[in-house]
Amino acid sequence: MNAAPDILRIAVAQLNPTVGDVAGNLAKAREARADAARQGADLVLFTELFIAGYPPEDLVMKPAFVDACEKAVAELAADTADGGPGVIMGTPLSRESGIHNSVMVLDGGTIIAERHKLDLPNYGEFDEKRVFQPGPNMPGPVNFRGVRLGIPICEDIWGKLDVCETLAESGAEILLVPNGSPYYRGKVEVRQQVAIVQVIDSGLPLLYANMLGGQDELVFDGASFAIQADKSLAFQMSQFEEAVTVTTWRRTADGWVCAEGPMSLIPEKEEADYRACMLGLRDYVNKNGFKNVVLGLSGGVDSALCAALAVDALGEERVRAVMMPYRYTSKESLKDAEDCARALGCRYDIVPIFEPVEGFNHALTQLFEGTQEGVTEENLQSRTRGTLLMAISNKFGSMVVTTGNKSEMSVGYATLYGDMNGGFNPIKDLYKLQVYALCRWRNGHVPPGALGPSGEVIPVSIIDKAPSAELRENQTDQDSLPPYPVLDDILECLVENDMAVDDIVARGHSRETVHRVEHLLYIAEYKRRQAAPGVKITKKNFGRDRRYPITNRFRDRT
Repeated sequence: MNAAPDILRIAVAQLNPTVGDVAGNLAKAREARADAARQGADLVLFTELFIAGYPPEDLVMKPAFVDACEKAVAELAADTADGGPGVIMGTPLSRESGIHNSVMVLDGGTIIAERHKLDLPNYGEFDEKRVFQPGPNMPGPVNFRGVRLGIPICEDIWGKLDVCETLAESGAEILLVPNGSPYYRGKVEVRQQVAIVQVIDSGLPLLYANMLGGQDELVFDGASFAIQADKSLAFQMSQFEEAVTVTTWRRTADGWVCAEGPMSLIPEKEEADYRACMLGLRDYVNKNGFKNVVLGLSGGVDSALCAALAVDALGEERVRAVMMPYRYTSKESLKDAEDCARALGCRYDIVPIFEPVEGFNHALTQLFEGTQEGVTEENLQSRTRGTLLMAISNKFGSMVVTTGNKSEMSVGYATLYGDMNGGFNPIKDLYKLQVYALCRWRNGHVPPGALGPSGEVIPVSIIDKAPSAELRENQTDQDSLPPYPVLDDILECLVENDMAVDDIVARGHSRETVHRVEHLLYIAEYKRRQAAPGVKITKKNFGRDRRYPITNRFRDRT
């Protein structure tokens, strides 16, 4: 009988799978295993449900899909007969006890073990209890080449089922955790604190492997890491970057220690938010097969940031910006839009909308006779622009990038079938003040992996001027809304923290303003239900995290 090894080289496959692309994900796994073999790895740890892509949602209720995933894992198991690295692969499995979120451990040409996720998350963006069954038993360790590995899956270390402690009590020596943990601001520190708690409770070192990539509204940021048994950080992989990284673990008298691994810096909040938006947009466009994108460039800060993100994500040759001026469009906005497009290097077209808007107005003259001109006529301008962008999309196969920020979406300061038209919104979960912060950050930095130019890509004049929809003479956003520092703070209190009106007033806001913002927030729910998907940045984005009824008469009148 061979003695247990004193060194174990574990490769962390922090990769970007695509949901439903079982063949593509298998090919990516094979390539990663070959890379890990060249680096001398004994074992490759993939992330949660890697072979399926994560989250697969109702796809796992399709027997053909689950069967395809298991067959792909069996093919990968056969590959391990070559004597190279073993594999821990995440996959859905259909068993007598139901459909499970599982891992299979592959080595020596066969499947040597399978383990099922016990604690299924059912909050925020997660609804796994809807499609999966929990594992029927508390998982025990897996003997891999003489080392007893505990393999809790993602929520198994976040919940209260003591999975890690039980694994330690049943002989596990190292905890290897495959994860599909999506990004929100500050999430890296949250994950590490969760891991440290499990290390304290179990007394074992813990390796946290996290997925990378955009999937609809979620962005998985990687940032895989390990915590030593003494609670120190053993290694830290990069955020927002694919990598297959081999880490070296040594057996000591006090247990296993990670002796070698990377120590990457985690970006500060503006950089992290920007890179999350960029990655989310890039993957949405590329994974859904769009050749390029088009957006309306108004000379305002929101569309300028979206244009910068699009160029950084896709390259200038795949981005088309269109200025659609009307009688209320200022000369400053025309210049700002052109300067922004020129700085980014993307295609820039001007399509005046005077004739189509006047055509709509003329068609409605008799019907609107005796009424006053107002919001309806303003919205006609926005809807004309939306129609033109969709026509460009249809003609050239370009996806429309929509550009509304979270402040606007919160209070309904957006036009259905107008500026809300589009396939994806990279800044949907950024409040207005965060939009400004990211513009300033981008002008001073080029994020890793960006395809856009350096320097000032968003003219300072765009950032400095008062925001305006320019749908009537001398209009500014503050004609209809509280100042953005006030509005954003109230919205964060209501949306992110579910605070009572009394508590928000205690922060220094007027009760009348808080009640008004709350009312606008609730009555705009029907618009948000029809909005394009967009990158999740905060802990509570509209859609997956915050599910309010459209018909809703509740108001906090305390």
